[in-house]
Amino acid sequence: MRFLLDPEQRDFARSLDALLAAAGTPAVIRDWSRGEHGRGRALWSRLAEAGVFALAVPEEYEGLGLRPVELAVAFVELGRHAVPGPLVETVATASLLAGTGHAKRFLPGLAAGESTATLTREGSLALDGDAATHRFSLSPDGLRLAPGHGPVRGSLDPARRLTPLLPGGELLGPPAPHALALARLTTAAQALGVGLALLDRTVTYVGRRTQFGVPVGSFQAVRHRLADAKIALEFARPLVLGAALTMAPADVAAAKVTACEAAYTTARTALHLHGAIGYTDEYDLSLWLTKARALRTAWGTPRECRDDVLGAA
Repeated sequence: MRFLLDPEQRDFARSLDALLAAAGTPAVIRDWSRGEHGRGRALWSRLAEAGVFALAVPEEYEGLGLRPVELAVAFVELGRHAVPGPLVETVATASLLAGTGHAKRFLPGLAAGESTATLTREGSLALDGDAATHRFSLSPDGLRLAPGHGPVRGSLDPARRLTPLLPGGELLGPPAPHALALARLTTAAQALGVGLALLDRTVTYVGRRTQFGVPVGSFQAVRHRLADAKIALEFARPLVLGAALTMAPADVAAAKVTACEAAYTTARTALHLHGAIGYTDEYDLSLWLTKARALRTAWGTPRECRDDVLGAA
C-alpha cells in the first residue's frame, strides 16, 4: 500500500527539518549526554512552538487534538536529527493523562513545552528522569506520579540518561490498555528517521572515500549493502504511517519491530562501510549508531512486538 502525505504534512516535515538542521543537534546531544540541559531545553521550546507536543493534547487543554499521523511525521524528523530528551515519553504521557481528571493540571504545560514528562513501566528505568519536570510510571493499578528518582545510570546511548523512579506516588488514573500504542508508534517513527539519517550519511561518505583510485561507493558489494538498507527502511515507512492511521495494537507492534530492525540493520551497514572511524565518539555518526541500537528495545523488544502481532492473528 502506498501512503502519500498531504501538502500540509509535507510542509510540516520540511519546517521541522529546517529548524533542527539550524539547531546544530550534535552539539545539543553531546551537552545532554553530560547532563547539561540548557541547549536541549531551548530546542524543546522551539519544537513546542512548532506544535509537536500539542499534537498529543486535546484542544480543550491548549493542544491540537491527538493526531497520530502528524506525530509520526514529526518523530521521523526528530529521529533524523537524533534530538535528545524524553520526546516519546512526553507525548505518550499526554495521551494517557487526557482521559483522567488531572488533564488540566498537566497538559497545557506539556503542550506549550513549559514542562516535560518521562514515563516508564513499573520496575523499569525511566529516560531522563533527572531532566524531566514530571515523572510517571505505569503500575498494575494505573498511572502514578512518581515522588522522585534515583541516580543516573549509563546507557549504550549516552544521550539516553536512565534513572530508577522512586516507588509509590499519587495515583492519577486506572490502567490504560492503550498505554503502549503511542509510545511504540513514535519510537518506530523515530527509529525510521535515525535509519534514514544513517543511510544518507553513509551514501555521502562512500561517495567521497576512495580506494584503488575510485569511490568506494562504486563497488558492487557496497551498493548491495546500501540497497538492502534502503529497501528495509522504505518497507518500514508505510507500516509506520498505516499504524498511525489505525492505532491498532498489532499494527503498531508490527511497525515498531520493522522500523527498529531496519534502523538497526542500517546502523550495522553504516558502521561496516565507515570502518574504524564509525566507532569514535568524536565522529557524529556515533550519535545515530547508538540511538538505533537503543530504540530497538525501547517500549518493547523485537520478540515482544512479534508476539503481539502473532497474538492478534
